Amino acid sequence: MLLLMGDLNAKVGFENVIYERVTGKEGCGGQNDNGERLTEWCAFNNMIIGGTIFPHRSNQKLTWTSPNGRDQNQIDHRMVNSMWRRSLLDVKVRRGADVASDHHLVTARVRLKLRAAGPKKQINPIYDINGCKTTRIESAFVLQLRNRFQALSLMDEPEAEEEDPVNQQCKQVRSIFNKARRTLWGDKEDMKTEDKEEERMDNTRNTKDIEERRRLKKKINDSRSARLEGRYRAEYAETNKRVKRKI
Repeated sequence: MLLLMGDLNAKVGFENVIYERVTGKEGCGGQNDNGERLTEWCAFNNMIIGGTIFPHRSNQKLTWTSPNGRDQNQIDHRMVNSMWRRSLLDVKVRRGADVASDHHLVTARVRLKLRAAGPKKQINPIYDINGCKTTRIESAFVLQLRNRFQALSLMDEPEAEEEDPVNQQCKQVRSIFNKARRTLWGDKEDMKTEDKEEERMDNTRNTKDIEERRRLKKKINDSRSARLEGRYRAEYAETNKRVKRKI
């Protein structure tokens, strides 16, 4: 599958008399020069413009709004090669996403039938050897190993062994070592996850302005009054400046 997407400043319109295999009848407005070039390019390369195929309300097809809030156009597109047309299920604008831009988020829903993957390879855990650097943890680890091996030696061996005794003892030793290590040290991957979570928490502190910007974005989308919409846009611009300064 070949997916092409981006801000192309191309208005393809809703007329598809010449390019029925490239565009549908769900486009918006008329066609400009870039739109004509785009349809010709798609026809030459067997591509389909997904935003013109699926029926939606106008506010779910118009991808750009001018800073003054007056003009709206469909100039951001997602295209797919014609062989995979059936796999493209929907193309839709999500106005609720706040990215501090005059362009709206355009999403596509795609269905793929993938080949079944083989069995997953077993990934051995990576030991967090930093736990050995302190004498207290090192002593506790040695004590745990001694107690676990002592408990193993006191267990009665089964009468009939289905597996080679050497392999069985090797598995038991590995299991004892991993249990003791996981109890005191933990996996290195787990430590990385905790560090990432702590870093994420540091980065998401003081996000009141971002929440305020998102709230104003919703008010702009839901506004039915031009006066209120203009006021919300001015507040949004000021809040966006504060967010950029903090970033």
